[in-house]
Amino acid sequence: MDLRIEDLSKRYPNGVQALDAVSLTIGPGIFGLLGPNGAGKSTLMRTIATLQEADRGTVRLGDIDVLRQKDEVRRLLGYLPQEFGMYPKVSAEAMLDHFAKLKGIADGKQRRRVVQSLLEQTNLHHVRSKPIGGFSGGMKQRFGIAQALLGNPKLIIVDEPTAGLDPEERVRFLNLLSEIGEDSAVILSTHIVEDVEELCTRLAIIDRGEILLESEPMRAIAELRGRIWRRSVSRGELAALEQELPVISTKLFAGRTVAHVYADTSPGAAFEAVEPDMKDVYFSVITRHHGRRAPVSQTRVAS
Repeated sequence: MDLRIEDLSKRYPNGVQALDAVSLTIGPGIFGLLGPNGAGKSTLMRTIATLQEADRGTVRLGDIDVLRQKDEVRRLLGYLPQEFGMYPKVSAEAMLDHFAKLKGIADGKQRRRVVQSLLEQTNLHHVRSKPIGGFSGGMKQRFGIAQALLGNPKLIIVDEPTAGLDPEERVRFLNLLSEIGEDSAVILSTHIVEDVEELCTRLAIIDRGEILLESEPMRAIAELRGRIWRRSVSRGELAALEQELPVISTKLFAGRTVAHVYADTSPGAAFEAVEPDMKDVYFSVITRHHGRRAPVSQTRVAS
């Protein structure tokens, strides 16, 4: 069941154009929506999840008009927002049972089977009797996925799910999403490039409400090959370099600043060609959209 978004636009009363003629087609598997904070990701997710109105455009999930047939959409949708409420003193098992009732699973035996199965799937069965307020950030996110999976949804939306997780919890959560993506369409909305690079079969980059790129990760990387150049510079040299060339990102490595430059041909003898990765795709697209040469992000890497 494909999700088809056409010419979707939204402007807030303060004048911010959150979505500007967004068009996307999202099929089964994990689709990454990548962009900086404030790019319009959450506005798009809330609109698809029937929590917000659009000014213009259409969204269809199969034959369902998402913007008009909201009850039908909600029966097929699982949603994990960036922040979601829960009762901290209630156990995971009791809370999930409550959500299952709200989802329409009235039969007690069936509901117990569903709840136990989801707790097993999200690796929370061993803590099912513990209050959710004592869970780690990763455990809370996995509980969020458990409630999003109630009712066997055809479309699952997760908004910034790994922000703030430690490396071990992040890996555990991404593995869970990967399993879910085998059977459903999953939209992963994030500003973390590595999440998209590791998980997604297709992606879109959004900034200032516009879709700047829609592609497969490997294809996007391949199309950038031969256009990314690297040079190590001192901090004093960096400002001058940014004035001369389109620097897309910098990072510290072994006490030196390493600059990545986007150019169709070698910018000079001091530069070496670099095999691009998803970060180079992201930073080059965002930097060119901003119409400036200064890097859009500064990443610090230890020696």
